[in-house]
Amino acid sequence: MQDHETDQSAEQEIEIRVLPSLNAIDAATWDACACPEAAQGGRPNDPFTTHRFLKALEDSNSVGPGTGWQPQYLQAKIGNQTIGVAPMYGKGHSQGEYIFDHNWAHAFERAGGRYYPKLQIAVPHTPATGRRFLTHPDFAQTGLSALVQGAVQLGATNKLSSLHVTFCTEAERDAGAELGLMPRATQQFHWLNAGYEDFDGFLATLSSRKRKNIRKERRQAQDFGGTIQTYTGDDLRPEHWDAFWQFYQDTGARKWGTPYLTRRFFDIAHETLRDDMALVLAERDGQYVAGALNFIGARSLYGRYWGCSEHHPCLHFELCYYRAIDIAIERGLDRVEAGAQGEHKLARGYLPTQTHSLHWVGDPGFADAIASYLEAEREAVEEEIEILTDYGPFKRVQIEEQE
Repeated sequence: MQDHETDQSAEQEIEIRVLPSLNAIDAATWDACACPEAAQGGRPNDPFTTHRFLKALEDSNSVGPGTGWQPQYLQAKIGNQTIGVAPMYGKGHSQGEYIFDHNWAHAFERAGGRYYPKLQIAVPHTPATGRRFLTHPDFAQTGLSALVQGAVQLGATNKLSSLHVTFCTEAERDAGAELGLMPRATQQFHWLNAGYEDFDGFLATLSSRKRKNIRKERRQAQDFGGTIQTYTGDDLRPEHWDAFWQFYQDTGARKWGTPYLTRRFFDIAHETLRDDMALVLAERDGQYVAGALNFIGARSLYGRYWGCSEHHPCLHFELCYYRAIDIAIERGLDRVEAGAQGEHKLARGYLPTQTHSLHWVGDPGFADAIASYLEAEREAVEEEIEILTDYGPFKRVQIEEQE
């Protein structure tokens, strides 16, 4: 969409507000910036920055007092016109971010500084790429600049250690860097849809050995003694969430110690987000034994949570990765983002992809040290992506075409 900013609007005074709750801004105003493409009833590009998703986190107490994620939503206005918003939080720890700064915190505190609280512009507990500076289409440049400068000013005025913008877009990385933020490169594994008509079309692009291995894994998983179904929209029922909550608790306890989302989140999600979700459930002998939750964007499928009550060979791969590919092909989506970490995804057709973040550090000396570290890290990430891609499952000609 074209930027319709005028010299007059750029010169008008911009007000930056900090909102302690999404109750302070109506859904239409927020979503006019977060997902203008959905204004006529379409699907948002990014389901995680919609008012309904962020409000589900807030209303379920998955963020807020006692969680280490204190809402400090940004709103930029020119007169009565909201030109941009951002999901910002005051953080009391570095959990649920997936772009790690624990070593930064330790170094800063060993030197006598206080790293927490810090500011985080992000979707809590969600390592999925999307816009973080949510600007109205008519004020894209002005809105982004105002939000960046407003966030930095808040950090500096309150003598906070740092500001972090995680899983932003590549365009935001470039714009933020021009405004003085430090860019950081990390990587995830994403599956890319090359216009496949079906799963066999995808398999045809793989080397013979990898193709045979995936077929073997799918057969093993589907022979677990039950059925696998995908539910979305009105097909989702409360009992599905009862089962999935048990799976999620088990996985959360093993990975994070305490699950990030509350049980109430899934109840709210059923009411307000069920059209945004695809829940894959495995059922055996009348009982659900495993599940994988995906969120659906206009162009991407986002794999988020997995859990099980019974172990069956390859069932994890089937529910999380292969069924996600099936869904993406069926819906004509461009990609599947399968979440953080996991080099085991590479053999299943998910290629390493660079992800981005932006950082501001208030202490000049510490900022210089971080900048040097980030430069070396970016080179290492680029090299790792190149090496991992060479180990991918695709036929050599296919890898060259995707590059």
